[in-house]
Amino acid sequence: MVSRFMDWFRQARRNLASAYANLREGIYEEVCFESHQAGEKAVKALLNFLHRERRGHSITYILSELGLEIPQDVKECALMLDKHYIPTRYPDVFDEGTPMDYYTLKDAENCIKCAERILGWVEEIVSRA
Repeated sequence: MVSRFMDWFRQARRNLASAYANLREGIYEEVCFESHQAGEKAVKALLNFLHRERRGHSITYILSELGLEIPQDVKECALMLDKHYIPTRYPDVFDEGTPMDYYTLKDAENCIKCAERILGWVEEIVSRA
């Protein structure tokens, strides 16, 4: 398997930059989605670094396949970000309104914090290898 670690990780960083751009614009549902994407791609980068591959979008389940000890706060961040994969994008997730009606600054800040934690953890693992 050809290593695509840097490609996955660069895109994770790009998604995080997009989350910050959306934060500045007050587009909180997109902040949460882009934060999820950053976390997912960072964990897929690590999986690739370990010469494995997996389809799917659940950060939680991808973490479970790494074969590594996962810090509790990283697990909690994965669970939290996974909850924002679908409802940030589709109006029919809610009985009324659209995602923009349900997401707040606090949601956005929490998601970015978790994305940063996951990216930082992946960088720590790779730097020790």
